[in-house]
Amino acid sequence: MEKERLTAFSDGVIAIIITIMVLELKAPAGADWAALAGLLPVFLSYVLSFVYVAIYWNNHHHLLHTVKRVNGVILWANTHLLFWLSLIPFATAWLGETHFTALPTALYGLALLMASLAYFLLERTIVRAQGRESILRRVLGADIKGKISPVLYALGIGLAFVHPWISDGLYVVVAVMWFIPDRRIERQIDRIEG
Repeated sequence: MEKERLTAFSDGVIAIIITIMVLELKAPAGADWAALAGLLPVFLSYVLSFVYVAIYWNNHHHLLHTVKRVNGVILWANTHLLFWLSLIPFATAWLGETHFTALPTALYGLALLMASLAYFLLERTIVRAQGRESILRRVLGADIKGKISPVLYALGIGLAFVHPWISDGLYVVVAVMWFIPDRRIERQIDRIEG
């Protein structure tokens, strides 16, 4: 199977995820600054989740550039990733509506942790399917960010029951860490095509 169909499906699911998240932003009941300020937790959780979904979309886009052909295992690994990403709108809404309390903060971290593990699984599935000389295998290297992120999510999940704001800070740190695009795949593809 060609990868274009997988790319189009994934892009569509991610677009729906973002749409669902923005639909959770409701207009304030009042017409003053106090009414607007009451929505700040909902807006902040939306912004953080939007950044996360955008990071996944960006990295997924680059990841699929390394794929020549798609097999059934890659399809399922990709669907597994999309499943965990699809839970982010629910976790986001609960986090914002409860003003970053312990259990919603832990659940939000769990959604992020499982998405990161699913992405790791998708990477490994692609490497296995593309062979020892795959572009992705060459560029992954030590993948420090990919190994640190799940650890920080797991810490965030546990610390949510100590102090949720520490967890939220860890989730922001991971987002900032990934916000700077990883150019390894682009450079490798440029070398091959150039």
